[in-house]
Amino acid sequence: MNSRRVVMITTGGTAASRTTDDGAVPVLSAADLVPPTSDDVTVTPVELMAVDSSSMTTRQQFEVVRAVADAFADPEVVGVVVTHGTDTLEETAFLVDLFAADPRPVVFTGAQYPSDHPDSDGPANIAAAAALAADPDNRGRGVLVALGGRVLGARGVFKCSTTDTAAFDTVNAGLPRPLVADSAPVALPSRVDLVALYPGVSPGTIAAAVEQRAAGIVLSATGSGNTHPDITAQVSLAVHRDVVVVVSTRVPFGAVEPTYGGGGGGVDLQRAGAIFSPWLRAPQARMALIALLSAGADRQGVADFFSASSPA
Repeated sequence: MNSRRVVMITTGGTAASRTTDDGAVPVLSAADLVPPTSDDVTVTPVELMAVDSSSMTTRQQFEVVRAVADAFADPEVVGVVVTHGTDTLEETAFLVDLFAADPRPVVFTGAQYPSDHPDSDGPANIAAAAALAADPDNRGRGVLVALGGRVLGARGVFKCSTTDTAAFDTVNAGLPRPLVADSAPVALPSRVDLVALYPGVSPGTIAAAVEQRAAGIVLSATGSGNTHPDITAQVSLAVHRDVVVVVSTRVPFGAVEPTYGGGGGGVDLQRAGAIFSPWLRAPQARMALIALLSAGADRQGVADFFSASSPA
């Protein structure tokens, strides 16, 4: 019987961590994380980096995209597992999904507890991810996220607990999967800032992002996509300076849509030139905007993508 070959790309995170006097630190190698598998599955470890995911840079996230593509350059590889810290797993998994034209499975996984913790969940999660990546029934499903017995699509996924081993939930399991491109851009990724909106937020936060030459801004707005009139005015100025502004929300569930007026409502933001992200929450909306702008999309291309990403 021919062995099904799965490549496991490791990036660090809690699954690779042990507790030290300075806190949990990723010290385990890729080889240390190889899980037990059935006799017909072989896992090949690839150590890409060893970082805490909260300290990952955008460039490193694009390195993961390219590492997955490199793994799939081998036709003998049936699937890929990526081990990743859970803090920003939702962003990197989604970024990989934006370029995932290959139908072979890609499964992201990680852990909530370090490898030396009594409740360490990394080994079970990695073993489950390897089994999923080796299963031909998972072809064409896009990037998957597997932790704590749950398997979710990358689009719309978000971390919902800092302690529960079932660490992720999803905004909407039925989101379509339009691609940004067949491969990740090789140039420096475009810079996109994420701005949290709240009562009393300074309009200067928008102006500062523009002055620091952000190519795009994502607003984590209140409610269904609302803010203060002063923010709306700054959004209008940003758009006139060719900065693409996308509106999401800090609310976990429900559609983001222009409903309210009054100067700072969603209707006003849309009139000011902002594009609404109907379902993707702010962290993933930011990754989508980075990918789109890095691939050369214009404002209309960005609008078309977010429209196509909505449930039918």
